[in-house]
Amino acid sequence: MPTITPHRLTPHVVATEAELRALIGEPAPLTCAKISDRLNPMTRLFVERSPFVGLATSDADGRCDLSPRGDPPGFVRILDDRTLLLPERPGNRLADSLRNLLANPRIGLLFVVPGVSDTFRVNGRATITTDPALLAPCSVEGKAPRLGILVDVEEAYTQCSKAFIRSQLWDPARHVDPRTMPTGGQVHRAIQGEAFDADGYDAERAERYAQRVGFY
Repeated sequence: MPTITPHRLTPHVVATEAELRALIGEPAPLTCAKISDRLNPMTRLFVERSPFVGLATSDADGRCDLSPRGDPPGFVRILDDRTLLLPERPGNRLADSLRNLLANPRIGLLFVVPGVSDTFRVNGRATITTDPALLAPCSVEGKAPRLGILVDVEEAYTQCSKAFIRSQLWDPARHVDPRTMPTGGQVHRAIQGEAFDADGYDAERAERYAQRVGFY
């Protein structure tokens, strides 16, 4: 177990599970009872109707990464009640998630269904596959992925609605005007300096997106 040391900003840290439990208490028996090692007819619906998944991985040293994945609803295929297949679409080629999985096969998924405040969590072990027969049904716009992530389910359970209720995520009145947020080009300029052509970068990216270049 790693040694917990005071944070650079405060000495007040929680260092043991006993200290944690003293603050938050124990989970209710019914909460523990919902954790399963497989899907069932009810939880399958979250996978089948989700167009967006959060993908959590970590490398051999435990450094974590959380990556978004999105496609038409049901893009994560259910091969059986204990196996999922997540297609890997073209991205920025940093391959953070894939490189992590090569070093550490542990994986976590969070399935989100638009308008639904409950989410669905899956934890398990991952294998990167190039099997054409498995990947062919994942084709979109006539293009099959070259890679996919097989997930052997170890834990599967729904997450309650409190986070979505507190955040009011699905309330249109709370949606932020995208024009008030920095663009990708503006973020690059903040990192690389004022000489960076933020407007040109944003225009080129918008054109690529309009043409769906590199989507599949």
